[in-house]
Amino acid sequence: MTTASETPKPHILIVDDDAEIRELLSRFLSKHEFRVTTAKDGRDMRQALTDWSFDLVVLDLMMPGEDGLTLCRQVRGDSAIPIIMLTAMGEDVDRIIGLEVGADDYMAKPFNPRELAARIKAVLRRSNSTATQETVDGRPEKMMFAGFMLDPLTRTLQRGADSITLTAGEYDLLIAFVDHPRRVLNRDQLLDMARGRAAIPFDRSIDVQVGRLRRKIEPDPKNPILIKTVRGGGYMFTPEVEAA
Repeated sequence: MTTASETPKPHILIVDDDAEIRELLSRFLSKHEFRVTTAKDGRDMRQALTDWSFDLVVLDLMMPGEDGLTLCRQVRGDSAIPIIMLTAMGEDVDRIIGLEVGADDYMAKPFNPRELAARIKAVLRRSNSTATQETVDGRPEKMMFAGFMLDPLTRTLQRGADSITLTAGEYDLLIAFVDHPRRVLNRDQLLDMARGRAAIPFDRSIDVQVGRLRRKIEPDPKNPILIKTVRGGGYMFTPEVEAA
């Protein structure tokens, strides 16, 4: 495991079993306004996450032993840190699996390091810009719905004393719903509102994100009552939303 020198730049963790890819990305990203730490497997990754604070993880899907999907689930168990998954597979089904376990973006190998750097910057903008946008948009400091309290300034969701961890994509989607309660929103509208079109440019990503969000807020995700599916139309957020 190697670590770049201390700087105020965004700190990126690269997890890949291929030493050449780790070295290539470490050199390239270090020259483009990032700090970089690399890990060759899950053990190194967990140690790095314990020792350092990261702004984003680039995680290879196909690795011996613990694969990227398993590691992504582990990270998502207690953290909303943005994750970009890398894999040699390029089918939509693989993208959907990655999104289902909590990835924020996906890139298929082989890839251009410049494109990866652009994706990293885009995901970081999405995850870091929300508080500023809430203030500009005049949104209430906190909002209540169905027993939940959403705080846009801290990007936190609570139900009573329980805090619910949301990824950047899940948070952006929930904000889109909360801002437009009891209104049918189609996939194109949700992609635009949730700022996901540039990062994940295929419509099925919304269905995946809705499924993940339902698992976190619905009493019974298989029979949703808060986020209803409207046949041929899209989705509707049913609760009444109030300023807290």
